Amino acid sequence: MALVFIPSQMQPLTDGQARVEVNGTNVKQIIENLDVIYPGFIDRLLDEGNIKPSISIAVDGDITTMGLIEKVSPNSEVHFLPAISGGN
Repeated sequence: MALVFIPSQMQPLTDGQARVEVNGTNVKQIIENLDVIYPGFIDRLLDEGNIKPSISIAVDGDITTMGLIEKVSPNSEVHFLPAISGGN
């Protein structure tokens, strides 16, 4: 199973867990399976079936350029990175 790192603002969905293991062969399956185990992730990560513009996804240390079809292996690490804003 892939190891998914949960951003702090989404950890209430996972009962405070910062990392969870999830099955899936691509980012879309990871998000869908994550939402089955911890409801609410699809709403936080997707908008009309696409990754929200305020979210970046890294698989094995690289920001995905393939979006939801990016391949994920059983040993992959997946990070959901919310956009950081603020400052002048």
